[in-house]
Amino acid sequence: MQSFRTELENPIVEQDIIDLENKIKAFRDGTIHDEKFRSLRLARGVYGQRQPGVQMIRIKLPFGKVTFKQLLRIADIADEYGSGNLHLTTRQDIQLHYVSLDKTPELWAKLEQDDITLREACGNTVRNVTATPNSGIDKDEPFDVSPYAHAVFKYFLRNPICQEMGRKIKISFSSSDKDTAFSYIHDLGFIPKINENGERGFKVLFAGGLGAQPFLASAVHEFLPEDQLIPFTESVLRVFDRYGERSNRNKARLKYLVQKLGLEEVLRLVAEERIANKVKTFAIDRDAVPQPALPLEQEYAAVEILNEAHYKHWSATNVVEQKQEGFYAVYVKVQVGDIKTDKARAFVDAIKPYVADEIRVTQNQGLLLKFVRKEALPSLYTALNKIGFTTAGFDSLADITTCPGTDTCNLGISNSMTLAEVLEEVIYTDFPEFIYEKNIKIKISGCMNSCGQHGLAEIGFHGSSVKAEGKVVPAVQVMLGGGTVGNGVGRVAERVIKVPSKRATSVLHFILNDFKANNEAEENFHQYYDRRGKDHFYQLLKPLADLTNLQQEEFVDWGNVEQFVTAIGVGECAGVVIDLVATLLLEADEKFGWAKQNLDKGAYADAIYHTYSTFVSAAKSLLLDKGINSSTQVGVIREFDNHYVETGEFNLSTNFSDLVLQINKNEPTAEFAAKYFSEAEAFLNQIKVKRNERIIEV
Repeated sequence: MQSFRTELENPIVEQDIIDLENKIKAFRDGTIHDEKFRSLRLARGVYGQRQPGVQMIRIKLPFGKVTFKQLLRIADIADEYGSGNLHLTTRQDIQLHYVSLDKTPELWAKLEQDDITLREACGNTVRNVTATPNSGIDKDEPFDVSPYAHAVFKYFLRNPICQEMGRKIKISFSSSDKDTAFSYIHDLGFIPKINENGERGFKVLFAGGLGAQPFLASAVHEFLPEDQLIPFTESVLRVFDRYGERSNRNKARLKYLVQKLGLEEVLRLVAEERIANKVKTFAIDRDAVPQPALPLEQEYAAVEILNEAHYKHWSATNVVEQKQEGFYAVYVKVQVGDIKTDKARAFVDAIKPYVADEIRVTQNQGLLLKFVRKEALPSLYTALNKIGFTTAGFDSLADITTCPGTDTCNLGISNSMTLAEVLEEVIYTDFPEFIYEKNIKIKISGCMNSCGQHGLAEIGFHGSSVKAEGKVVPAVQVMLGGGTVGNGVGRVAERVIKVPSKRATSVLHFILNDFKANNEAEENFHQYYDRRGKDHFYQLLKPLADLTNLQQEEFVDWGNVEQFVTAIGVGECAGVVIDLVATLLLEADEKFGWAKQNLDKGAYADAIYHTYSTFVSAAKSLLLDKGINSSTQVGVIREFDNHYVETGEFNLSTNFSDLVLQINKNEPTAEFAAKYFSEAEAFLNQIKVKRNERIIEV
C-alpha cells in the first residue's frame, strides 16, 4: 500500500483519512485485531462485498442532495477505483463496488475535495438522514424540512455519543402528512407540523424498523418544538448507547430496547438524560440549505417529439408542479438504481441547461430534478430521451425498488436485481395501465433483512429457498398488504406464501388480474387486501407453490446459468463485538486521549462522553479477564460493582455505578468535565495495575 497525504483544508477530515490509512496498515501488519478493524472501516463507509478482496463504498449524501459537480466527481471516482457503476440506494446514498481496500483513503480524500463524505455511512452509527426528495418544493409541506435534516446530519457526524453504538440508528424527515419518507419504520421519524401559534415543530415517531422482525414506530410527540429536535435526538442516542444490546446483533436495534424495557421506561430514561446534553435548546438555521440558483431564463428552441403518446405518459407520471409558481419537478426512473458512469456524465450534460444545480436521490432509487420551467419540458424530455432516461411510471407499480441481492451482498440469498427487471417488463408489457397506479408499490430484497424495504410494500418479495428432489430451489417469500397510510401510520406486509423464484412473474399476474377483476370502485389495494383476506391470497397463489411439477430451469436463479446454491456470508450491517482484554485497554487509552483533547479545547460535553467511554471500556477489560461478559454498557457498570467493588477486590470511594453515572446527573460544565476526567484517570491507572498483577500471577 502506497502512502499518500491529503491536501484538504479541513484538518479534522484530513486526520480522519490519515487515521484510516494508518489503521489499514496496522491491519495488514497484524497489529490491530481484524474485528476491531472491521468496526472502524464500516464507520468510514467501507463495507465488505460478497466477492473476496474488494469493498463496497457507501457515499453519504444527506437527504439525497447532490450537485452536478459532485455527481461528476463520484462518476470519476467510480471509474478510477471501482467498476464504473453508481448504485442509488433506498437511503438516498450512492454506492460504488469492487474497490481495493488499500485505495479507500485516497478515494475518500478525492471525494472530500467536493465536500462528499464516507463518514458514518455504515456501521453502528447514525446512518444517512433521509428526507422526502421534493422537500422545499412540495405543495403539501408546512415548511421545508431540508435544513432540519441537514442540522441532524451535521450535529451527530463525529459526535462521540454515536460512534460505537450497539447497532445503527436510522432517521427520516417527511415533508408532509403523506409521510413519503416512511417515518413509521425508522428509529426516529419526523413529520413537520405548525401549531396554533404558528410555531414550527414535528410529530415524532419512535423505535420503528423493518429487518426480519418489523416493528411499527410509536408516536411519542404530537408536537416537538423545532428547537428541541436536536436535544431530544441527543438524549435518545445517549440512552441507546448505554442501554442497547451489544452481543446479539439480532436484538440490538432500538425497537428491541423498547420491547425489553417498555416504551414508558425508555422515554423516562431519555428525559433523565436531558441534563447531560451538550445543548438544552438548538436553533435550527433555516437558511442552511438554500434553494439552488435557477436555470437561466432563455428562449427554448422548438423540438420535435417523436412519440407524442410516450411524452404524454412521461408528463403525466414523471412531472409534478412545484409550489414555486411556474416551475416543475421532473422525476427520473432509474432501473434497479444503477447508472453507468458514461450515462451519469451524459445525464449531467443533458439536464444542465434546463434544471437547477441540485439533484435529489429518491428512496425508490431514482432521481429528482428541480425548477424546470414549463416551456423547457419538451427540450428536457428530448435530451433525456436520447440517453434513455424517460421511462414513464416513476414511483408507480412499474417502478420496483430492490437491493443488490446476490450481485454483491454477503447476505443475499437470491438475485433480486434481475427479478426486479423481469417484473417491470411484465407490467410494461401486460399491465401498461398500471404505470399510473401510484398506490401500489413492489419492493424486493435478496434476503429477509429488508434492505429493499419489502416489508412496507403492498406487494413484497424477499429471497429464500426451498428443497425439492434433493436439490435447493431459489424461492421468494410473497408478502402482501404493507405500505404507507399517512401521518406516521403504516402497515407491515404479511407473509402469504413461498414459491420458486421463477414463478414470481406468475404471482404478479395472479394478483394483478385478481385486483383488476375484484377491487371495488374507489377501493385502494389496502382496502381490497383487507376485504379479501390473507387466506384468499394464499389459496389464489397455492398452485404456484406446488413443487411436484418443477421444470429444470426453476433450479436456476434469475440472472444465472448454474444450478442454485445458497451461499450466505457474514453480514456487515452492524459493527462487531470486541471481547479481547488487551484491545479493550487500548481502546480505553485511546478514548482517554480523546477526552483530554476535548477538555483542552473546551469541548466539555464531548470530553465528558469520551471520559464515560473510558470508564466502560476499562471496566469491561477486567470483567472479561474473569470471563464475565455483559451485552450492554449499563450491564458492564452493574457487573463491575458485583464482581469487583462489592467483593472488595477493587477499592473506590463510592460504588462504580454512582461514579460513572454522574454523567447524567450533571450539566456538562468545565468544572464537572475536569473532575470526571480526573476520576477516570485514577480508575484507568488502577485497572492497569490490576491487569498487570493478573499477568504476573499467570
